[in-house]
Amino acid sequence: MARGMPTMKSEPIPARNHNEEAVYEAIGAVLDDYPAVAKNADLLADVTCVALNRLPPRYIRHAVDYLFYLTDRERQQHAKSVREAVRHAFEFVQARAVVGARS
Repeated sequence: MARGMPTMKSEPIPARNHNEEAVYEAIGAVLDDYPAVAKNADLLADVTCVALNRLPPRYIRHAVDYLFYLTDRERQQHAKSVREAVRHAFEFVQARAVVGARS
């Protein structure tokens, strides 16, 4: 059997990590706070990866599938975790870029 995404009638079963969209939104919200990183697409990609790797994956088919089952407290905690992961990622990538520039 071929490896890859499971299929039904030759159609891929759509699944995605809910945290990806949340991280993209959080990055956009703080982009102006990190102008040196914001103007470099490679550094922004690094920020995205670092932030996503700090969060547990949450695979869903539709956003409503995930959000429907969360309490308000869980939603707030998730938003806080995403913001913290993104801030950490910006700081980490920015610090590495400065060290790399000195080398």
